[in-house]
Amino acid sequence: MAAAAALEAAAPTDALWGLVHDFVMGQQEGPADQVAADVKSGNYTVLQVVEALGSSLENPEPRTRARGIQLLSQVLLQCHSLLLEKEVVHLILFYENRLKDHHLVIPSVLQGLKALSLCVALPPGLAVSVLKAIFQEVHVQSLPQVDRHTVYNIITNFMRTREEELKGLGADFTFGFIQVMDGEKDPRNLLVAFHIVHDLISRDYSLGPFVEELFEVTSCYFPIDFTPPPNDPYGIQREDLILSLRSVLASTPRFAEFLLPLLIEKVDSEILSAKLDSLQTLNACCAVYGQKELKDFLPSLWASIRREVFQTASERVEAEGLAALHSLTVCLSRSVLSADAEDLLDSFLSNILQDCRHHLCEPDMKLVWPSAKLLQAAAGASARACDCITSNFHKHSQVRDSQRRTILEMLLGFLKLQEKWSYEDKDQRPLNGFKDQLCSMVFMALTGPSTQLQLVGIHTLTVLGAQPDLLSSEDLELAVGHLYRLSFLEEDSQSWYVSLIYGPSLPSKALGPSCLLSHSEPSFHGLLSGESDLTRGDGPTQCSRHLCCLQALSAISTHPSIVRETLPLLLQHLCQVNKGNMVARSSDVIAVCQSLKQVAEKCQQDPDCCWYFHQTAIPCLLALAVQASMPEKEPSVMRKVLLEDEVLAAMVSVIGTATTHLSPELAAQSVTHIVPLFLDGNVSFLPENSFPSRFQPFQDDSSGQRRLVALLMAFVCSLPRNVEIPQLNQLMRELLELSCCHSCPFSSTAAAKCFAGLLNKHPAGQQLDEFLQLAMDKVEAGLGSGPCRGQAFTLLLWVTKALVLRYHPLSSCLTTRLMGLLSDPELGPAAADGFSLLMSDCTDVLTRAGHAEVRIMFRQRFFTDNVPALVQGFHAAPQDVKPNYLKGLSHVLNRLPKPVLLPELPTVSPMGLEREGTRTRIFMMWPSHTLPIALSCPDCVVQLSTLSCLQPLLLEAPQVMSLHVDTLVTKFLNLSSSPSMAVRIAALQCMHALTRLPTPVLLPYKPQVIRALAKPLDDKKRLVRKEAVSARGEWFLLGSPGS
Repeated sequence: MAAAAALEAAAPTDALWGLVHDFVMGQQEGPADQVAADVKSGNYTVLQVVEALGSSLENPEPRTRARGIQLLSQVLLQCHSLLLEKEVVHLILFYENRLKDHHLVIPSVLQGLKALSLCVALPPGLAVSVLKAIFQEVHVQSLPQVDRHTVYNIITNFMRTREEELKGLGADFTFGFIQVMDGEKDPRNLLVAFHIVHDLISRDYSLGPFVEELFEVTSCYFPIDFTPPPNDPYGIQREDLILSLRSVLASTPRFAEFLLPLLIEKVDSEILSAKLDSLQTLNACCAVYGQKELKDFLPSLWASIRREVFQTASERVEAEGLAALHSLTVCLSRSVLSADAEDLLDSFLSNILQDCRHHLCEPDMKLVWPSAKLLQAAAGASARACDCITSNFHKHSQVRDSQRRTILEMLLGFLKLQEKWSYEDKDQRPLNGFKDQLCSMVFMALTGPSTQLQLVGIHTLTVLGAQPDLLSSEDLELAVGHLYRLSFLEEDSQSWYVSLIYGPSLPSKALGPSCLLSHSEPSFHGLLSGESDLTRGDGPTQCSRHLCCLQALSAISTHPSIVRETLPLLLQHLCQVNKGNMVARSSDVIAVCQSLKQVAEKCQQDPDCCWYFHQTAIPCLLALAVQASMPEKEPSVMRKVLLEDEVLAAMVSVIGTATTHLSPELAAQSVTHIVPLFLDGNVSFLPENSFPSRFQPFQDDSSGQRRLVALLMAFVCSLPRNVEIPQLNQLMRELLELSCCHSCPFSSTAAAKCFAGLLNKHPAGQQLDEFLQLAMDKVEAGLGSGPCRGQAFTLLLWVTKALVLRYHPLSSCLTTRLMGLLSDPELGPAAADGFSLLMSDCTDVLTRAGHAEVRIMFRQRFFTDNVPALVQGFHAAPQDVKPNYLKGLSHVLNRLPKPVLLPELPTVSPMGLEREGTRTRIFMMWPSHTLPIALSCPDCVVQLSTLSCLQPLLLEAPQVMSLHVDTLVTKFLNLSSSPSMAVRIAALQCMHALTRLPTPVLLPYKPQVIRALAKPLDDKKRLVRKEAVSARGEWFLLGSPGS
């Protein structure tokens, strides 16, 4: 028995010895994972592994020792959490000793130390011991990249878990790390090294006398000049390194004396990227610097920034220079000074004013705007800076009349800056000192002959009026007089409109909401009714005045009290149209509805105002529509206008906008009136509800009444989900019946959309299943044969969309049914276009604003679930049906977010595009087979959708698309002569995007493309010629030096 037990105990040990031998002597990699798995499962202990490795660890051959330590390190990396404290102590002593071993052993030793740095059971003091050993025994920069990365990981691990111990080393730790990092070149390691340096500074490690050395070892990489190699698997971008290094350089004021001269040097260089990086770094540094750090460098910094703004040809450099100046002024403004300290802000601003203000009065005004931008950048930093510059600016603004507009525009910029700061003492506000002079200049602009000067004056007057208690009552009365004159007495339409739009904000903030309205309401009424002298001119002038008046009424409705004045005016105008008291067209009614919608949008922020609009406007609109739908002995042209498709669509937008923001309680009140109106003909809540006959849109054969179902759709599909709809069962059945009525396509479509909108919001359960079954029965019966096939298809499409949005299980069955219709001779093209509806956002129903259930990433899910079937169906379809599949596929791809589409590009091999696993990639056959067919398809919708999908892919995935350059060039050039202007433009944009492909791939096609693009240069459409010039210019420059 004893012998058997001995044999049984020896068996595992023999197995371990065998695994060790296979790894060390047999050079096999698999045994390491097996040993680690056995240790984790308890079959062996780490001590047994060390014993089994005994001879290997002491072998005189360095390679054998390295393999033995490698096996132990790989086991520790997977099992470090199982180690006991005593085991960790012995292992660390062993590994520290082996750091003195042959250089072939060092990589495996570092892997072991990395594993031990992760141990929870690491005793105090050993982290310091390990790092000292590495600093003393290992010349890190002579190691390969992966081993250097391991050293950085060890340091990072210890800094995360043993911070206090490492701080006990004092500056020795900083010096040791400087030695480790010095000379590092690999971007993967630099990202980690920069992070370590940032932690050294931000966590208050002692830098001692090594501040300059730490700065030098990091600043040597500034500015970053790195271009990632093609197909870089690590994904490290130049921007990653720039931001990481910037976080180091801008992390402490102690770097200021070394960094600021470097930044000034780089800003003054000729390299654009160095200028941008330096200015952005200066901007970041100002967040942590104070006056002490900036004092000696302010003149040089200002000189460099001034030169870049005055002389640069790059808008980006100018913008970054202005941002840096703003940050410098902010930094100087927030510094707390001692009693005897010099105030650097005043002297800095004085230098800026001295160098800029004389340019404001130069006759040629060449540097006016650069100077103004510099002054405004500084003025926007603080209230104190704004006061200093503004109070000095007006002294130098006396110029000739020809320059008044420019000066006024600059003043407008400074006035807007004043709005940022509040003043407890209004008398100390800098604007008070030259308010009269400013008002005089503005009023002169308003009375001047120049329309553009008047527009600037109106904007300036608006900003002045926004300043609390700045303008006196006399100033405001004079301002209102000027605005009234420009609004209703001047002939120029541009100043007329702008004064109406911006003028009311002046009295609304200074005199009260109804000030200008009380002056102008009679004029508004006269303009809308056509009684004003201003509307008795020619047709275009009258139409323009009428439209501008409507837009102005909606624009000024910014306050509940104003809404109570403007809304009745708009509704009264609409009623006059309905009664035939004034000549109007459908465009006039649509314009009124658009103004009503804008008013409704402004009311959404105030619940009381929103409810006022709803209970005032909605009954009025419904009453007008119901009245217009009633049969008449003598048909009225005006009433027919209200039943046109475009007019009803405009009313739908008003009703929907007015309903979406109602509270559930108020919405419940409204639904008890509106639903019975359509189901029972209850018109009691409508104004002027004496109609010649009963309103029965679901029973009446009159198409006029049926068309008003669109208004019902707008209301019920915009309600919150928790609002209970009365008589829902009856309503759904009536909608379903009307949706398949072929006599009026408009009403049947509206009924289908309304049915789908209610389905989408209905909670899951038996009633929803019943409604779905009714809908499917109706669809299948209608699709069979007969005159209702189109209406049945429309119902199928909207129900499918309602279910796709909410991830309903039945949506996949309906989508499959829709795909089946792609082969239908009659409905195939419509089914293809239906995929555009499924993937796009609607504006009237099934919207998030209307409380529909729209799940996030529904497009991505639809793509994943259905595109493989579309691709498979395309290959199996007859030739005459393939365009339908292409159109459907292109609609799906075109609506898919591009960041989602790009990862679906396949792994490309020299043999072409492959399949990855069992998942079909959409571009598997698109470039090599489907793409030529799609671009050759005569359907311009397919062409345009395909081009729209390809353009961003050419920009973002040039390496993949370059495999199909021959096909792309040929097809794009052919489509640049398409009869469709939109296709020509898209093809030329793709030709432009092609230049992003690798230059060697494109050069063989350069002569052919330049010749072919000469033709669209003479296109009859300006937009086409513009794209042709842009594309041809890029192809001309292809391969030239610097391109």
